Amino acid sequence: MTQEDDFKNDQLEQPDAEEIREELQSELVEKTEGEAHKESAEMKEESEVFDHQPELAGENEAEESTQAIEEIPEVSGTEPEITMPEEPALGSVPEPEEQPVEIPVPPLVPIADTGTEQPKAEEKPAARPFHRVHRAEDFDWSLAGKKQENYSVDERHKLEELYDHTLNQIVEHEVIEGQVVAMNNREVVVNIGFKSDGVIPISELRYNPNLKIGEKIEVYVENQEDPDGQLILSHKKARILRSWERVNSVYENEEIINGYVKCRTKGGLIVDVFGIEAFLPGSQIDVKPIRDYDVFVGKTMEFKVVKINQEYKNVVVSHKALIEDELEQQKAEIIAKLEKGQILEGTVKNITSYGVFIDLGGVDGLIHITDLSWGRINHPEEIVELDQKIKVVILDFDENKKRIALGLKQLTPHPWDALDQNLKIGDKVKGKVVVIADYGAFVEIAPGVEGLIHVSEMSWSQHLRTAHDFLKVGNEVEAVILTLDREERKMSLGIKQLIPDPWANIMEKYPVNSKHKAIVRNFTNFGIFVELEEGVDGLIHISDLSWSKKIKHPAEFTKIGEEIEVVVLDVDVDNRRLSLGHKQLEENPWDVFESVFQVGSIHKGTIISASDKGFLVSLPYGVEGFCPMRHSTKEDGTGLRMDESLEFKVIEFSKENKKIILSHAKVYQEAQTAEKVKASDQVKSEVRSAKRVVKKLQDTLEKTTLGDIEALATLKSNLEETEKKEKVKKEKPKEE
Repeated sequence: MTQEDDFKNDQLEQPDAEEIREELQSELVEKTEGEAHKESAEMKEESEVFDHQPELAGENEAEESTQAIEEIPEVSGTEPEITMPEEPALGSVPEPEEQPVEIPVPPLVPIADTGTEQPKAEEKPAARPFHRVHRAEDFDWSLAGKKQENYSVDERHKLEELYDHTLNQIVEHEVIEGQVVAMNNREVVVNIGFKSDGVIPISELRYNPNLKIGEKIEVYVENQEDPDGQLILSHKKARILRSWERVNSVYENEEIINGYVKCRTKGGLIVDVFGIEAFLPGSQIDVKPIRDYDVFVGKTMEFKVVKINQEYKNVVVSHKALIEDELEQQKAEIIAKLEKGQILEGTVKNITSYGVFIDLGGVDGLIHITDLSWGRINHPEEIVELDQKIKVVILDFDENKKRIALGLKQLTPHPWDALDQNLKIGDKVKGKVVVIADYGAFVEIAPGVEGLIHVSEMSWSQHLRTAHDFLKVGNEVEAVILTLDREERKMSLGIKQLIPDPWANIMEKYPVNSKHKAIVRNFTNFGIFVELEEGVDGLIHISDLSWSKKIKHPAEFTKIGEEIEVVVLDVDVDNRRLSLGHKQLEENPWDVFESVFQVGSIHKGTIISASDKGFLVSLPYGVEGFCPMRHSTKEDGTGLRMDESLEFKVIEFSKENKKIILSHAKVYQEAQTAEKVKASDQVKSEVRSAKRVVKKLQDTLEKTTLGDIEALATLKSNLEETEKKEKVKKEKPKEE
């Protein structure tokens, strides 16, 4: 029979309360004696979890135990002795899914003596009322022999709050504050109030050599617990995150910050701003160009954040931006005081190929290369050097654009003012070629005084050339002054005037019909330009190249640079022109051709070229004739072909135009006509003889016999056939 059945039977029998209490105590004693030592050990382990609240836990449990003992009614005349452990055990912490269950506390009985004297629990004046069990249903038999919750819901809630306050609630990937609790040469241990401390490499804190134990630093929680159970922290990432927030705030508010120049890089410097490496371009270091960036390394300077790339986390700072506002104000003040012609002292700030920039103390001005020296220079470095202090004169300025035009050469007298007053046109001067262009060369005869030698004044020759064919930069030349304008400060020179003019006695050197040798210099569509000597050129017209050949372009006859014999045909002294000829070296062959190539004469020729209009035929004696297309049909009806040799008949001859017109068709057409005429004459003679015979027969008709009549009939038929053939022959030539 189970304990529950016994309890029910006893209840049915309605025993008194004393008997029920005794039975329960006996059953509990048997179960608790075996578990006493085990529960004592477990309670000690659990009590270690609440080391921070030992006194509170002990007082609560002792109070509950005392109250429970006081609530037990006396069983007999003597109060039972209750043995308690030295330290009260804490109630076990239930699993999250279980709810604490409060059950009635049964009367306790003395535990068997184990040889150790247990101290008695302290008695409290206040005692909770004992809730008697009047029915069996009020007792939960499933909790018998198990750990029981000794705290109420409110007490347990208070203890959990105290426990939670000892641990911080941390979230990964956030920046929190921690305290340095230990450090060595390699690592720093930081307590953030978590169940374990984090370790940070000492290299992340080298910027703070005075770090001490107990100081608070910001750390970034990378991982609450890695595979080894270690809390992973980073001070470097915390600094970067905090720094990035500060940099963005500074950029939005346009604040001025301090930064440390760490090192030099390509195009600028690297600046440490709040632990972030920012880029300082070389153009943003100062308002004037900086040539040596290394002088700024290791310095702490003021900067302004001018650009942030959120995607690549790049920051660009500027030191120049801080002083630009001040410089703009200075520029406005300086420009307001400027006057044209004012002389100021400045420093050479920059040198370019087109001029020099001068720092006038907060504002820059430009000296153009043409205003550096009265003489011609190739580069400004020939006159000034960087950082050189020079005096300049203000030529012009623009207040709106804040541009200032300066001059250096204007501080010295103009060289034209010091030019020799006795110098005049026709005088010979010496100078150096400084510039050469296609149209001429500039010669410097004195510093700042130049003259132009035009290409037409370099040679008496008339054919086209450039100045590069005569002179080179740096050549020392002698020239004659052709024009001189002191007011405009211009001078023109010439070097061909140093030699005699070949046209001065041209009629004596090159009379008409005189023969000479010349060099071919140039071709045109209408003739050839030749040079007889330096400065004496002539033209051979294309029609004066050959008597017999028809030349389309001079390149068919000769080449540039070749020597050719010419005859002077005409001389124009005023225009300096010579008319020359080449074919005049021989007699005119057309005087002879007139008697050889008479109209109607037949000559053998070779076809040398063809065109849409006809064929060009080469005839004997080197002369050429033209055969029109209508006269080029052969006897068999085919056309003429290249390089074919045939007989041609002259149908036209012009001595003045030097033209011969030929025909090949006329050759065989006239032969055919002659044969036809000969055949026609023969037929006519036969007809006449036949008519005479007929007439004679008619006269003797009466004397004829029968045989004679038959003979006459035959003769008559023959005559009729002959007449028909003659008519047919006459009709054929007409049709052709």
